Amino acid sequence: MTDLRSLQAPLKEQYRQSPESALVTLKAEGRVGEGVSCSLATGKALVEAGLHPATGGPGTQACSGDMLLEALVACAGVTLSAVATSLEIPIEACTLRAEGDLDFRGTLGISKEAPVGFKEIRLEIALQSPASAEQLDTLLKLTERYCVVAQTLKAAVPVHASYRDHAQ
Repeated sequence: MTDLRSLQAPLKEQYRQSPESALVTLKAEGRVGEGVSCSLATGKALVEAGLHPATGGPGTQACSGDMLLEALVACAGVTLSAVATSLEIPIEACTLRAEGDLDFRGTLGISKEAPVGFKEIRLEIALQSPASAEQLDTLLKLTERYCVVAQTLKAAVPVHASYRDHAQ
């Protein structure tokens, strides 16, 4: 816990003194591959994403919807761990699970009434801790509040697509 606080203290001070230094642009890049696929270089591995079997995919590639849920689980898990460390809430065991409901009629253009994308996403956190119910409620609220992926999904942030020549 002290390590996390000592790591974050100078950053927090820097961001208070110079708010513009806290603005960081994260990036992801992929390359369209064979068939209907896109390869992405993550921090640790190369991931090949493709169509979900419900849309005709082979089921051997990562589904983008699954990757979105995985990003939510990863972000919530890291956030929960950081908040628990900061609040000195001991965690004996913790697992996170995200589920989302999709109606593939939307993405396949079969029904204009069916949404393209998740209709609902549920994040379940199974936690074993000697902390009080009040502490665990605070932990959950702060995890949800500071989870970048959860807040981005809730805010429905605008996404703008643009085209440029590949040669550039």
